[in-house]
Formats: sequence, C-alpha cells, structure tokens
Amino acid sequence: MLSRIFRFISFLVVAGLLAPPVTPVVQAQADKPPYVKELNFVFLHGMGGTTCSLQLLSDWVKKKASTYVYLYQHEHPDVKIVVNMLIRCYPGYTDIDTWADNITKSIDTHFAGRDNLILIGHSMGGKTALYTVAKNIDNMADRVSAVITINSPVKALKNYYPPVGGPPIDYCRTGLLGSDEGVCGSVINYDSSKDGKWVAENKHWLAFIAAENAPLSTQFDRAGVDAWPRDMDDGIVPISAQYAEGADVIYYGEYPHGAPGTSEEAAEFIADQTLRYLFGFPVERCVFSTSGNFEHEADWLLGKDVFIDEVGDIIASTGLVIHKNDSFTEWKEWGDVVGTRDSSSPRSRSVVQQVSFPFFTQVKQAFWFNSYDVQDCRLFLQTRAAPRSTVQVQYTVYRRPLLPQGSTRAYFEVSITDGTPLTTITNVVWSNKDPRDTGLRIQSEAHSPFRWFKAKWRVFKKETIVRNIVNEIPNVVVID
Repeated sequence: MLSRIFRFISFLVVAGLLAPPVTPVVQAQADKPPYVKELNFVFLHGMGGTTCSLQLLSDWVKKKASTYVYLYQHEHPDVKIVVNMLIRCYPGYTDIDTWADNITKSIDTHFAGRDNLILIGHSMGGKTALYTVAKNIDNMADRVSAVITINSPVKALKNYYPPVGGPPIDYCRTGLLGSDEGVCGSVINYDSSKDGKWVAENKHWLAFIAAENAPLSTQFDRAGVDAWPRDMDDGIVPISAQYAEGADVIYYGEYPHGAPGTSEEAAEFIADQTLRYLFGFPVERCVFSTSGNFEHEADWLLGKDVFIDEVGDIIASTGLVIHKNDSFTEWKEWGDVVGTRDSSSPRSRSVVQQVSFPFFTQVKQAFWFNSYDVQDCRLFLQTRAAPRSTVQVQYTVYRRPLLPQGSTRAYFEVSITDGTPLTTITNVVWSNKDPRDTGLRIQSEAHSPFRWFKAKWRVFKKETIVRNIVNEIPNVVVID
C-alpha cells in the first residue's frame, strides 16, 4: 500500500516538472510598437503654382517613403514611423509676408497640432519657407524639423543682370503681365541668405539646385530670351542665387525651373535624396573646390572675336630658350628638352611663343617629349636661326591639380561680372572625362571694336554627409 502511494506521489512530481511553465505576465503585442515618430511633409508650390505643381514630386516621396520607413523600423523595432502629407494651393503672386501667413494658416487648418514638419518648397515656396521658419511666423520655428528648397530664389535677384539691362523688378512685372501683388518686390529685393543660415544652424536646410550649362545657352530660354544672359540659370533663377551659406547643396543636373513637377527623373531623384537625408543615409552634397577669373577685350577690327580659355590648371614649369647662331653663312638648328619629368598630377597643355624676330628665326616643332606618359611634363622644342641671329622661345607647361582619391567634381558656375553689352559666354565644358579633374574649357565672345568683359568661374566637388533628422524627432508613447 505504501509503495503504491509513493509511486503516485512520484508521478505527480515528475509530471509537474515536465509540464510547461505558466507565464503570469501578459505579453505585449509584437505588431504594435510602444513608440511613434511622425514625419509631416508639407509641399509648397512657387509663384503662380497650384497643387499640380508638386503633385509628381509628392507622389514620388509617398512611393519611396515606404521603403525607408521599413528599413528604419527594422533597425528600430520599438518605433513606428507615421508619414503624413499635405499639399495645398494658396495665392501665388503675393509678397513674402502674406505668402508666409497663407502657408501657416494652411498648416494650422489641415495639419492642426502636428509638429515635426518637413517643408518642401519649390521656387518662391522654398524662399518663403526659410523666411517663415527663421522669422518664427506663427511659432513655426518650433514645429519645423527641416526645410527643403528646390530652385528657390534665395538671394535677391536685383544683383543679377537681366536681358534688357534695366531694373530686374521691371522685367519681373512685365513677365507677370499685371499679376504682381508684391511677389516681384520680394523676389527681386529681399535676400533670404540670413534666413537660410538661421535654419541651417538651428534646424536643417537641404537645397536642390539646377541650371543650364553656360550663361548664354539656349537650353531654357523663354520665347527665345535668356532670363539672365550673364549667368547660368534654370530659365527663371540664376544657379548661384538658389543657395547660400549653411545649406547642404545637392546639384541635380541641367534641368529647367519646373522640372520637379514635370520630369519623372528629376522628381524621383529629389524624392530619394530627400528621404536619404531625413533617414540617415549618405548623400553627396556639393562644396566649393576652386575658382578663378579671366577677361577679354575685342580688337579694333569690325566683327566678332571668339576666345577659348582653359581654366583650372596650374603652371608646372616655364622658361626661356635662347640660341645664338655665330655662323656668317649657315642656318643652325637646335633640339631642346625642357620642363620637368615628374609631376604630382597629369599635364594638361603647353604654350610656346617665339619672341625673337620671325623672319630670321623659327620654331620648327614643339611636342610632348613622351607622348605616352601623361605625368611627364617635358617638351621637345626644335628651333632654328639665320646666320648672326638669335632665336628666343618662351614656353609654359600646365598641369591638372586633381581632387584627392575618392573625391569627384560636382558642377561648375561661370558668370560675367562686369563688361559692355555684346559680350557673352557661349559654352562651358569639363576639360576631360576624369571625374577628379576640375579644369574647364570656356568659349566666349566679344563684338568689335573694343567691347570687353570680366568673368568668374567656380568649381564644386562632392562630399558625403549623413544627417538623420528622423533620430532627432522625439518618440511619442502609444497609449491604448
């Protein structure tokens, strides 16, 4: 009897040990994270625009956002990202103060109580977004996380030269055919550079820029007229006016002013780069690399003088070759190897000029001593002189200072800074296909007689940055 009781008790003990443990705590639902981050996109059209102006861009942001949200939530499983979008239409010809009021009223009405705003403004919409945040219109500075500007006239356009040569504000008003309700004064006279700097230092400012490839290119002319004949522009705004100090600048190519609303390629690129910027993925911004100046004056003969300039290279070596022929009866020839053999960067070009009397002296040949090695900056000069004559030749060899390994060029800006009418820059291209080479080939013109101009060129390179605005957005605890 006792043995049966003992066996029964042993069975209960073993059964209890083998049974699954009871969990007294109720597990949280895995599909409902405890924290939420909101990204509230507000799309702001430009002068004369409507909701259609940025529909294409907003569609691409919405389409691509799901991928970035998924990746972020995969890395942060306790956080849920909620994306909201607002695209509205408001009066598009008003001054910047009225424009700002219209924007904040639209946000207060349709995004009431929402912070973590991402303002994406095209043209005047971007300029006003910077103004609204920096001036804290309707307490907007506390509610905005970042401002994205696209082809915006950040700088005052009164400092640029219009096609008629008169006041730019008259040109603006003529173009609007009476629709101006203050917008021309704000675009032409108000400089948003300080607003942009404040936003960059206290929030984030990402500026997308684009333009034609030369000041007088016909790419984006309107009715056959170049809006800014002395500057590279997108048909409406000069490229150097589309950003200011502090901006994270992304050049997205040779596109016209309205490309974000009409070009699938441009809209997709801008949407993707914006989301990468917000979600902490690397983006390549553009930063200044090098610059220079050049000038030309036409001669006195009637016609048009054409100039070709190679800029961006530096002197590798220069010198003077002199040979005297002491003979009384015979011409003499000499062959000289001049310049340096090794260089820190490839050779680019050479200039050989005979400075002695041409009828009795001559440069027969001038070519690279080593045609295969681009690092070899030496020249071979073959000269000759008549009896009792002296030949003198000035030579200069240039080389390309390349960007460091891993760094590549981004884009260039070329503009005329001063001069007379009937002078222009017609074409600008990179000197070669090497992405580390920042040299430019610039073609310009000046009509005779004696018309002149001064010009400036600037080259920018790419620099990888990571911002991650989403991490800066506070978590909101989910309350059931």
